[in-house]
Amino acid sequence: MAEHIGIVGAGYVGLTSAACFARLGYQVTCVDTDESKVDALGRGEVPIAEPGLPELVAQGLADGTLVFTTAQAELHGTDVVFLCLPTPPDGEGRPDLGVLEQVLPQLGRILRPGCVLVTKSTVPVGTAARVPRLLGRGDLPVVSNPEFLREGHSVEDFLHPDRVVIGTDPPAAPSAHRVEKLYEPTGAPVVRTDTASAELAKYASNAFLAVKLSYVNVLAELCERFGADVGEVARTMGLDARIGPEFLVPGPGWGGSCLPKDTSALLHAADAAGVDFGILRDAVRVNARQRARAVRTVREAVTGSPSGSLAGTRIGLLGLAFKAGTGDLRDSPALAIAIALARHGAELTAHDPAVEAVPELDAVQVVDDPYLVAKDAAALVVLTEWPEFRDLDWARLAAATARPVVVDTRNLLHPEMLANAGFTHFGVGRPHPEATPFG
Repeated sequence: MAEHIGIVGAGYVGLTSAACFARLGYQVTCVDTDESKVDALGRGEVPIAEPGLPELVAQGLADGTLVFTTAQAELHGTDVVFLCLPTPPDGEGRPDLGVLEQVLPQLGRILRPGCVLVTKSTVPVGTAARVPRLLGRGDLPVVSNPEFLREGHSVEDFLHPDRVVIGTDPPAAPSAHRVEKLYEPTGAPVVRTDTASAELAKYASNAFLAVKLSYVNVLAELCERFGADVGEVARTMGLDARIGPEFLVPGPGWGGSCLPKDTSALLHAADAAGVDFGILRDAVRVNARQRARAVRTVREAVTGSPSGSLAGTRIGLLGLAFKAGTGDLRDSPALAIAIALARHGAELTAHDPAVEAVPELDAVQVVDDPYLVAKDAAALVVLTEWPEFRDLDWARLAAATARPVVVDTRNLLHPEMLANAGFTHFGVGRPHPEATPFG
């Protein structure tokens, strides 16, 4: 008989996990305290932009394999419960486990003996060992099963993962086998380990990606100074199997809901353990610099000087989300750059395929037509790497601008295509053209 799975939390991770487990043939009950969200999900309305997720939710509801509820008591009959709860950074950058610590005692009064409790939320090392005490009972096996889902690719990543990490104490515990069986239909390689190693593996993975991104962003700055092309340098590096081509694309800095909070959490953990993690601290510092560097490039492109005034200058923005494939604005470099440009007095019009409005930033007018961002603009700034931006009629955009200048912070667009459309092009890690002041 197939396991009945419970999911606590219907955010990015919880909703994806619930829909995908239902797709794999399990009966899934997903619990969330947000009544309006649960009602909407019960009607098949998915509140996040995630390719393939609305279809999986609709299929699960139609098949009766997926149920959304606010009633925790409905988890009593489940065999395995996954905790997919938010662990946002507190004021000092440490993970806030308040929601987890509130939920666990409630689950301790509900779950039947032998139910496996799985921490899928990103949590500090040692959290799994604390769970029995927080539950108030020791008859529920605890498994650490960190998620490695990328926003915009979460369904693909869940159904076809690079690896599934399962941590138990000891690693050969029967509960590890039960959780491993759940993922068997994916055919993914399984890493069985202890809970502390599983918890640390998540932070270590994201921190390494952050370091790699910061490295290539500094390399891009160096290329600009030497007149080299970071694309050619990165392509050469990526052919080395020890390095690989992934995460060697420069940009305005890394952001989103995972890398910033996970690097911060790992730094706090290292400090608490008395370990100097200087390379990661430097990666965070480098990342903070990238957004200011992008703003300086826009000022140079518009005024001829990296410190020139943007007061009253109309600028069009293409992209606001932290990356393509999602409408997530959390710690978005694109949004941070927009805020900085607004502070410098620029008048901003923006388009993003997955963002309808930015309530916290009145200075940005969000439009649903990408061609409207070009109207009378002194420059267009590409801030998110949406592939559809490549397919725009760039000659039409050039004709609508007050001056055809593009600052491509993602190196998304081909310089020759922009030149043929009449644009002057400022990229990242490439020599900048001689800027002509606007106005």
